[in-house]
Amino acid sequence: MNRPGEPAIRLDGVTKSFGTLKVLDDVPLDVQEGTAFCLMGRSGTGKSVTLKHIIGLMKPDSGKVLVHGKDVAALKRSELSEVRRTMGFLFQNSALFDSITVGENVAFPLRRHTDWDDAKSREMAMAKLADVGLEKDFDKMPSDLSGGMKKRAGLARAMALDPDILLVDEPSAGLDPITSDEIDELLVALKKKGTT
Repeated sequence: MNRPGEPAIRLDGVTKSFGTLKVLDDVPLDVQEGTAFCLMGRSGTGKSVTLKHIIGLMKPDSGKVLVHGKDVAALKRSELSEVRRTMGFLFQNSALFDSITVGENVAFPLRRHTDWDDAKSREMAMAKLADVGLEKDFDKMPSDLSGGMKKRAGLARAMALDPDILLVDEPSAGLDPITSDEIDELLVALKKKGTT
């Protein structure tokens, strides 16, 4: 993991442009292990782009993105996969696989990154869905869910491996106030357990 005093996440002078539009300009950021950190701003100001750099879906034009002290952009595919095992990511649009059930979506990272049998993977996926109030929707297809339910299913998948770092992109967007409060409480509880 991290050396003492080293942040869980560090952006060091990260710059990213799309054509002539500079979205990130020499961004510095340190997020200490076990802390919660919120990026706030208007639509189009680079919040999602920042998160995608941290997870390694985008590479900076210049600067470095370090997760647990490792330069994400410089890692080989297998090394990046190992770093990603320590992170969960809830995409802004949930990004569920539409050809498999909600439960299979949540079990996907468990089947990919553990040697658990199907019964154990199913049990853990069911537990994560219960955490977000979707335990009865295990066998539904994503197309059968409302937007808010898809967001909660995406969060359950992001939490499947009990990651050290949980990145959430607009976790309460599209949710009713009661469900939004429940998701906020869940994220606070995860932070209290030490999740960054």
